[in-house]
Amino acid sequence: MAKLEYTFRRDTLFKMLFCKKPKLLKCLISQLLGIKLNRIRQFEILNTEIPPDIFGTKFCRFDIVMLINGQRVVLEVQDKNLGNYGERSLYYASREYSISLEEGQDYAKIPRVILINIINFSLFEVTKFYSEVQPLEVECHAPLTDKMTIGYYDLTKLPEKLDKRNLKLLWLCLFKADTDERLKEIKELGVEIMSEAVDTYYDIVSSKEFKELERLRLKAKNDEFLALNSSFNKGEKKGAKDERKKWQGVVAEKDALIEELKKQLAEKK
Repeated sequence: MAKLEYTFRRDTLFKMLFCKKPKLLKCLISQLLGIKLNRIRQFEILNTEIPPDIFGTKFCRFDIVMLINGQRVVLEVQDKNLGNYGERSLYYASREYSISLEEGQDYAKIPRVILINIINFSLFEVTKFYSEVQPLEVECHAPLTDKMTIGYYDLTKLPEKLDKRNLKLLWLCLFKADTDERLKEIKELGVEIMSEAVDTYYDIVSSKEFKELERLRLKAKNDEFLALNSSFNKGEKKGAKDERKKWQGVVAEKDALIEELKKQLAEKK
């Protein structure tokens, strides 16, 4: 099987594809949120651009922030777990929650904030592929508020069999796909929106704009690696120098002690 060089989980690709094709994004979101397309009255993408200088920032994110029917919805894709994704997603959800209130506005006016995470690893020891988190009272599990929700779609727990009648699963299988053959299987189901998504994927990965973004990404990663390596080497050299000074001092003290003992022995004789 031919492995994909870039999957739908590639954050730059994900951002470019759905911001250039908001129709696809709207369809995806309607499935993930369980809202019928004709019930989405407000649909606005707040961060469509990928500024080139973002690659020079630490921990840059390629999420998509939207306003949907008065709700602030953030969509993020993560391919690998670096060990802190629970804390990270809570931080981002809290940040979106805090900035959604305008100055002088009553807290009751805070819009609902929904953070949707499509992840290629497991955070919870459950068999289902979707988990939802809200602030709850510990004993009775009563919700503190329903205005902050964090959802996790775990791609590792999806069923392998494709079902053309289940559009939500088809979208998630598109994100999970690692080979050209899998994308072909999804397209051959004859679901129009899925075929359009696959065709758009191939258009994006062959575009000059995407290749330039990937070049900038690679350069930023190499620069970061070189900077970290340089800092490490400097720290290592400084550490070695300090250690050498330390032992030189110890040796000098021992030499002085030996000379003193020799002097005392000579005097006794």
